Order: sequence, then C-alpha cells, then structure tokens
Amino acid sequence: MTDDLFTPLDLSETTIPNRVMVSPMCQYSCEDRDGLATDWHFQHLTSRAVGGAGVVMTEATAVEPRGRISPEDLGIWSDDHADALSDITDFVREQGSVPAIQLAHAGRKAATSRPWEGHDPLQPDEGGWETLAPTDEPYPYEDDAPPIREATEADLADVREAFADAARRSLDAGFEIAEVHAAHGYLLHEFLSPVTNTREDAYGGDFESRIRFPLEVIEAVREVWPDEKPVFLRISATDWLPDRESWTVADSIRFADRASEAGVDLIDVSAGGIHPDQQVPDGGPGYQIGYGRRVREESDAAPEDLKVGAVGGITTPEQADSLVRNERADLAIVGREHLRDPYFTLHAAQKLGREEEVDVPPQYHRAF
Repeated sequence: MTDDLFTPLDLSETTIPNRVMVSPMCQYSCEDRDGLATDWHFQHLTSRAVGGAGVVMTEATAVEPRGRISPEDLGIWSDDHADALSDITDFVREQGSVPAIQLAHAGRKAATSRPWEGHDPLQPDEGGWETLAPTDEPYPYEDDAPPIREATEADLADVREAFADAARRSLDAGFEIAEVHAAHGYLLHEFLSPVTNTREDAYGGDFESRIRFPLEVIEAVREVWPDEKPVFLRISATDWLPDRESWTVADSIRFADRASEAGVDLIDVSAGGIHPDQQVPDGGPGYQIGYGRRVREESDAAPEDLKVGAVGGITTPEQADSLVRNERADLAIVGREHLRDPYFTLHAAQKLGREEEVDVPPQYHRAF
C-alpha cells in the first residue's frame, strides 16, 4: 500500500500521526532578551498542533547565549528555559501531535537585530556579542560584523557539551524529537562547508575533517537522547555557489550516510545560507524538494533506517501529499504556509477527502 500524507510514520518507537511537520521558524519574540519562551511561543506552536500537524517543531533554539541569531531568540541553556517550554510540549502532545525542538548555534551569523529591525549585525555596545566560528573570518555583512572568535578545541568541547546539556533539558521539557541544526550558514554548516572552513587542524581541510565536528555534536546529542526517540538533522543540501569550491548535494548524500551511522533517524533537507553570493533558484512551488529526493534515493543507508523530510515552497495539500505518494520524501515540512494557515493539516484532510484520518478538536467540530 502506498504511503500518503495521512499515513503514520514510525521512527524508533515514536509514531508521528501524519506526514506534516511544522518547519522551525524563528519568532524573535523573547522578552528581556533572556531566551525564555513567552505566551507568543505558546500560541504559535500550540495552534499548529490544534491544526493537526504531525510534528510541531520549535524555532532554532540556542544551546548557549552566544549561539542566538538575535538577542530575542529562544534558548535552552538553563533549567529555567526547559521549564518555560514544558507547558507548550504538554499542550502539543494533548492535541495528538509530536513536540520537537531544533537545537542550534548560529556561529558567525549570531548577534544580529531582528528582521523587522533591519537584521543588521550588532556590536557589543548595541546588545551584540563576540561570535564563534571555524575561523576568524566574519560573515560578509555590508556593515561591520560583530567581533569574532576562531574556535579553539576547548571551545568546540564547550559547544559539544552545550548541545548535550540542551538535549537533556529538552527531554526534561517533554520534547520527543531533537533536531540538530547544521544548515543555513550557522555554526555546524560553517564547519561542513569549504567556503567557511579553512582550518588546518583536525577539524578542517578534506571532507572527513570538515564533517568531524558536526558528527561529534550529533553523537553527543544521541548519547543522551533515548534510543526510542528520534533525532533529526537539518542540512543545507547545497551552498548554491556553483562557481567556487563549496558544499554540494553529493557531499550531503555522503554526510547523510555518516549521520545515519551516528544515530540520525531523519534528514531534514533545506539549502543555502552560507554566503550572500549564493545563487538561489527560482523560489517556486517545491523548489528544494529535488534535493531531498536525491538524498533519499542515493544514500547508502537503508530506507527503513534513514528517512528524509522535504522543505521549501510546499503550499498546497496536493503538493504535500504527492511528494509522499511519489516517494520523494517521507515527511512534508511546511513553513510559511503554516504562518498563513495554522490549520493546514485539517484543511488538507478536508481537501483530500481524508477527514477520518485527523482528530478535529471537539470545540471546532461545527466548523469542519
């Protein structure tokens, strides 16, 4: 029988009720710049669970303060942060959805203002801080970048421990899926890509050396994350820089195999973000889905051991359903359409004639 958008997905001992996931989307909404979840985060995440999504994932959640993209980013670097998230995970689970968290470190793209405030780099006297990266080469902003630190091996050990501690706290907060963020030009992607990783030690140089630190982080998270709960990995399949040595889809396929060996259950395939010179293709419907299909089809990992999520321009129920039916991906990861329509999955069930496959909250029955 062919899988479709409403076929449950079993990962380890966790069952996702359908193949729709709310993509991690930064909200830049923490008050007092403390990284603690607020009423806004509760509303944003729980409404998508009421809307029927199989997985509801937080925005990029910083494992340490210097790993925030903006001062207003969500964090998970203390027990207080875990406590602030626990009501959200409880409510998401009560709606039948699976609560998930994206663990992140922004690397050299940290310390910027919010998008609606210009998304400009912030100096320390403006509320910014020293960023951390594979080298001391800053992101090429039009304005001066914040001060940057080339990560020492001691720094890398601290970041590994921060990811592991964040995973422990995420478990305490009630999350059932942990995703390691290694995409979009942030710290782990910076180690993967030869565009940003020009180190000459054991963490830079050839492919094996460049994937070393991201794999160590995955292993650190997997060591504390229970075997019965899945670990996801978000990658940028390509740097979109064809005119220079860069990270490619072929590299992503090789890395997916190694990540699977390290304990990753699903690869969340996105693209780009490493450099402003990237050549982004026309952002039409499903413009990145082909990357996920290639990882799914060309990886050496067994299909039952490594699943793939597709993201990018998924806007309609038919589109999401077809990518699962046609075996281009195992999970439809829907971002901006969920901002427009928190009830995307319920509406998809109606449109596809699958109302019996979703649990509409009784309070909403009269509308469906």
